[in-house]
Amino acid sequence: MKTKEELIDDLLNLAFAEDLGDGDHTTLSTIPADAMGTSRLIIKEDGILAGVEVAKKVLEKVDPSIKMEIFINDGAEVRKGDVAFTAEGPVRALLIAERTMLNIMQRMSGVATMTRRYQNELAGLHTRVLDTRKTTPGMRMLEKEAVKIGGGTNHRIGLFDMILIKDNHIDFAGGIEKAITRAQEYCRENNKDLKIEVEVRSLDDIRRVKEHGGVDRIMFDNFTPELTKEAVKLVDGEFETESSGGITIDNLRAYGEAGVDFISVGALTHSVKGLDMSFKAV
Repeated sequence: MKTKEELIDDLLNLAFAEDLGDGDHTTLSTIPADAMGTSRLIIKEDGILAGVEVAKKVLEKVDPSIKMEIFINDGAEVRKGDVAFTAEGPVRALLIAERTMLNIMQRMSGVATMTRRYQNELAGLHTRVLDTRKTTPGMRMLEKEAVKIGGGTNHRIGLFDMILIKDNHIDFAGGIEKAITRAQEYCRENNKDLKIEVEVRSLDDIRRVKEHGGVDRIMFDNFTPELTKEAVKLVDGEFETESSGGITIDNLRAYGEAGVDFISVGALTHSVKGLDMSFKAV
């Protein structure tokens, strides 16, 4: 299995392959090979900055001789007009790196900004906002990193690092108890140390899970805040609890006040507007 760093490197290779092709002919035709210069990353919209560390990787991949001077780090609140960093080196390399770097930083900063907004809605509560697998294909590691930078918490990274028994698994397996039992047996037989989470659709499902046992977390699927409060009381701390489905910034606080440990929000990554910024010559 590839590491996070290897997956990011693969993403950068693909990004440059689709953008650069057989060369940046505009830059090659207009900029002398020995031209040196400096560009700065200018913030054009208030938000949370994310992607500075990835920008380092982008610039280094294009030309290791580029020197960065960083003024604002990942996770900081930024305002319109702020300069996050400067990059000095061959002008051709700066121009080639510009769009790929901006695409990544704008996307990551948008995710971090959205995440901070959601987590701030839960201020004073123990509830943490979680991301989901509703990510841009190929950019999951970066988007999940941006969620952490924004103050959120990562759910499972993919299908490999946690067992999440959802409604379709339960229905195909022939019931909630059978699904849990098979998951437990699978982990034992394959020597897998994986947390098991199960989705429930009613208070009766919770009672069945409590009677059966063998899970670490229960996910309340499309419960109202009122029903969630009853569900949390029924679980009574025996398992971690998570709310999912139909949750927006407007009702997020109500779910947190119902007492759940986690709230998963697909909107953190699936419908985010990138944070506006530019990379301009000094």
